[in-house]
Amino acid sequence: MVAAAQKIIISGFYGFHNSGDEAVLQSILNALRKQSQAAGLSLEPVVLSIDPEWTTATYGVESVHRMKLGEVRKAISESAGLISGGGSLLQDVTSSKTIPYYLGIIKLAQWMGKPVFIYAQGIGPVNRKLFHPLIKSVFRKCAYVSVRDEQSRLLLQSIGLDKDKIDVVPDPVMGLALPEDLHRESAGAGSGIGDTPPSVLKDALSTVGVSVRFWEQSRQELDALAEGLVKASAELPLHVRFLPFHHTADNEASRYVMQKVGQGIEKNGGTVSICEDALHPLQMLREVGQCQALIGMRLHSLIYAAGRRTPLMGVSYDPKIDHFLERIACLPVGTTAALDADKVAAGLLELLESGESWKQEREPLIASLVEAAEAPARQIVQYFGHKG
Repeated sequence: MVAAAQKIIISGFYGFHNSGDEAVLQSILNALRKQSQAAGLSLEPVVLSIDPEWTTATYGVESVHRMKLGEVRKAISESAGLISGGGSLLQDVTSSKTIPYYLGIIKLAQWMGKPVFIYAQGIGPVNRKLFHPLIKSVFRKCAYVSVRDEQSRLLLQSIGLDKDKIDVVPDPVMGLALPEDLHRESAGAGSGIGDTPPSVLKDALSTVGVSVRFWEQSRQELDALAEGLVKASAELPLHVRFLPFHHTADNEASRYVMQKVGQGIEKNGGTVSICEDALHPLQMLREVGQCQALIGMRLHSLIYAAGRRTPLMGVSYDPKIDHFLERIACLPVGTTAALDADKVAAGLLELLESGESWKQEREPLIASLVEAAEAPARQIVQYFGHKG
């Protein structure tokens, strides 16, 4: 018999149409549902979102506008607890307002006496030292803390948290899977999640997924990547499939590279396309799974690829890229500050040639990450099970 439903708030970077963060939410919802059903509990998620109507329509869960404090306060007061995460919530690189916002949500829940669970977050970089005591103060009062890499634990330890109370777990998205019947339902249907464009199948070209973002002001990394793709296509005709993970900024970055590679790829017998309508995480997950290799700047493009056993190559712009690649025995092909076109071409051709051995060598590592991805959800469900 399932107990009466308990509401649990989920706070993160949701509703911004960033495929990676939406995949984090989907993964957390899946894991909570699976673990709570197994334990005979009923947890009812309420998601804090910048676009609550879209979040509700997409995931079938209750959602509250994350910037309407009155609604947030009411939702937390009516809940059994708060989940903060996952993703890179506590960092001050993109904005100095990010850390105060997420800590503020946690503190509000703690003031109301609600247990808070830090769910597989990537902590840092935190360049403003004034944030260190604030993070320490808030995290020490959390019921459970998990981070997605050892470097995040080391940062929390350096600001005074007990390392034994910090779990290191995989990114939640490592556990994201397609429904077993999704491929059969959509194959040849002409519409729906994950449809294969005819261009993907054209002439059975090797399909290379490319996830790019704007980073260096000079665009030197995108120029080098474009040059590398064209050089690789001279050796092996390719279908280069651009996969924008953050709409609409990544669409623009993708089209910037497309303009650079278009003529060269086609001259070498290949094709170029872009997937601009994969707003649901499962759509993008299937797109990645249809590639023979993937080159990614976005962290979650690399995580998607690992989860689908698609050979991958990362371009590093942030330590989180290096940390993830290290966990699956990979090195970045270069950084945004120093990316070499010849290395991109050589690395891509190597991935395409030795794809099966790449998968076999990493299967134990990837499988263990997939298995461990639901650990935070298990801990949360155990907490409420014991409380019951």
